[in-house]
Amino acid sequence: MKESIAALSVMAALLGASLAFGQHEKRTAPGYKADVLVYAELAKAPDKARAKRNPLENDPDAVAAGKNVFEQHCSECHGNAAYGTEKAPSLRAEEVQGAAPGAIFWILTNGVVRRGMPVWSKLPEPQRWQLVSFIKSLGAVPKAPEKKPD
Repeated sequence: MKESIAALSVMAALLGASLAFGQHEKRTAPGYKADVLVYAELAKAPDKARAKRNPLENDPDAVAAGKNVFEQHCSECHGNAAYGTEKAPSLRAEEVQGAAPGAIFWILTNGVVRRGMPVWSKLPEPQRWQLVSFIKSLGAVPKAPEKKPD
């Protein structure tokens, strides 16, 4: 019994250490559990950026145009349906879908280079807003409910 408890303690310590050093669980489609560290970058968007409204939010063609841009530049890492891959997180996660359009635009513009997200500031601003429109159109995939102990 003591050996089992000791083994569980070691496993818990290793899991905690891996999360602390930024290792992320495998991202599989659809609706994987999001590692909070991946989505924390959205919270780093300055208030001024977060407050920006999408000038294309009422443009009926923006979502389709954004989908085209996504397929050309983003699907390789985020997956064709944006559920995420081992390279990049799901864009359907509640953290992304609940983020302000300006925060998403800020991430697209500035990237998150240390996590592998390139800087897309060379994309024309309208295309970045089209991407925001497309991303927001995806809708959130609800997280799987946690199992209650028996």
